[in-house]
Amino acid sequence: MNHRIIIKIIGKLIQLEGFLLLFPAITGIFFKEKDFLSLAIVAGASILVGSLLRMIHAKHSRIRAKEGFVITALTWLVFSVVGALPFWISKAIPDITDAIFETASGFTTTGASILNNVELMPKCLLLWRSFTHWIGGMGILVFMLAFVQSSADEMNIMKAESPGPSVEKMVPKVRETAFTLYALYTSLTVILILALIIAGMPVFDSVCLSFGTAGTGGFGVRADSLASYSSVCQTIITIGMVMFGVNFNFYFLILVRKFKNIIHCEEVMVYLIIFFVATGFVTFGIMDTVKDGAFHHAAFQVASIMTTTGFATKNFNLWTTMPKGVMVLVMFIGACAGSTGGGLKVSRIILYFKQVVRELQSYIHPSSVRNIRLDGKTVNKDTLRTTNVFLMAYIFIFVSSFVIVSMDGFDLTTTFTSIAATINNIGPGLGVVGPSGSFAGYGILSKWVMIFDMIAGRLEIFPVLIMLSLGTWRKK
Repeated sequence: MNHRIIIKIIGKLIQLEGFLLLFPAITGIFFKEKDFLSLAIVAGASILVGSLLRMIHAKHSRIRAKEGFVITALTWLVFSVVGALPFWISKAIPDITDAIFETASGFTTTGASILNNVELMPKCLLLWRSFTHWIGGMGILVFMLAFVQSSADEMNIMKAESPGPSVEKMVPKVRETAFTLYALYTSLTVILILALIIAGMPVFDSVCLSFGTAGTGGFGVRADSLASYSSVCQTIITIGMVMFGVNFNFYFLILVRKFKNIIHCEEVMVYLIIFFVATGFVTFGIMDTVKDGAFHHAAFQVASIMTTTGFATKNFNLWTTMPKGVMVLVMFIGACAGSTGGGLKVSRIILYFKQVVRELQSYIHPSSVRNIRLDGKTVNKDTLRTTNVFLMAYIFIFVSSFVIVSMDGFDLTTTFTSIAATINNIGPGLGVVGPSGSFAGYGILSKWVMIFDMIAGRLEIFPVLIMLSLGTWRKK
């Protein structure tokens, strides 16, 4: 294990977080809020500590797959702790566990909150809260690779952080790929901000909600999430959520005019089909209870839950069993691989389905040999094996977390959807943790379990498990 290069890169990232904290600090000065001091203090300390850690000399800069996984897991944990300090220092969130929970929820784009009245928080801290979504949406390390000079073995870091069964370079160099991703990400975010401003949403709200939509996070700036905004603004957010749930390779293909390859984007097509079918079922299920545009609210909530954003225009906790059941199902499916969304990912669902079909065909036609293909390409055995192992690890963590969190004594629906909402990076669940509720009632142990689930879910589990493995740190 190359400990020095790990510390050096973590230092670089702490320094980066310090510079990012300056953005909400300046906003606090603009709004004449004294809470900007907490952001400025943490920003200065982070830049100083990060600079000192960067001075550590490493014998070589090689990053193997093992180091890539450890760097990724440590980065998200350190970012969550450092990012929580302004909330804690300013007393906006006086409990350190709650502050870390809120920040980890932000960076992992989960959107689960312990706040019962978000409107009381200063605007500079609200902006930092939403900005964590945008930073974490495309990935902290992808941001570093795009804008900060790094080591030669960058692909091992990018693979460890990027969601989905596999990561492919869109352009020959990894840094160029990362820069292309962030260029697309930033451009779509700016377009969304402008669209919301034109639709009549206040500028501050437009920026915060666009950060939440782009990162598929779901932190709002009002207690009712998006319920009090106009239907036009809600529709724009719906379109935005669906767009950010698409694999960014799809947009790259459009950008370089490789329209023939778009035809083979099977995951995107299945993703859209699931969205429209689920919207149809939910619309049918709420027609008798939602009189002011059942399709509008159904499309919004399906987009919100399927892309793991977590915004709400209605308290879907009050809906009947069928629409709520559909919401829970899409909660597990999630968005596309290579998007900012969470969940199991549509690509994995497709692979699981195709493996079942292939197994059935092998019983019917024992001598036949069938390859599994996705997006027009044959899926190799290693990818299938990793996909299957991921599901087993996912189920193990889900069950273990459910057992621990159930000791807090909440009802089955609340407990089950709390774990589903955190490990899938959704945000709200059902019951006590529904759209109008919060996670504040859980105990310290349960909150730390859910912090683990949020980070593990965002990083596709393996980086966190590798970091916690004793064999990773043991010398040969």
